[in-house]
Amino acid sequence: MRYHNITKDDMLNGDGLRVVLWVAGCSHCCKECHNPITWDPNGGLLFDAAAKEEIFEELEKDYISGITFSGGDPLHIANAFDVTELAKEIRVKFPNKTIWLYTGYTWEEIRHLEIVRYLDVLVDGEFEVAKKDLNLHWKGSSNQQVIDVKRTLKEGEVRLHEEDCEVS
Repeated sequence: MRYHNITKDDMLNGDGLRVVLWVAGCSHCCKECHNPITWDPNGGLLFDAAAKEEIFEELEKDYISGITFSGGDPLHIANAFDVTELAKEIRVKFPNKTIWLYTGYTWEEIRHLEIVRYLDVLVDGEFEVAKKDLNLHWKGSSNQQVIDVKRTLKEGEVRLHEEDCEVS
């Protein structure tokens, strides 16, 4: 897996202050994507032990709410296995931290993947320019869903995250 950045004390990509891992690799290539530099799976830097330790050091901090996987697409073929393994390790090592993941895939396409067991919130779907809305919270276009994964798995139908609301 390769990555472009590890953002610290981020307030824009999930609830609370978060650490964000921006992975390299995306096949969706959404028109007007906010981060097209991350599309190339061979771009960025190799995700190594030092990068992992940097993330863990951030997650050790009491005021950090959790991690968000973004990119690129964390579920791109070049990332899916490593992101799943990292999410699994974070869930065990930091059980009180939340795990968010942004993907261009829909819930229906990925609900069967192992990674969903480790997620708290999934923001799904490709960004669609025609459905862009600056008043949306945690997402860029109205076709995307901010899914409460634990409730969705428990109840058997998509349940939206409570904070998925319009910004006033």
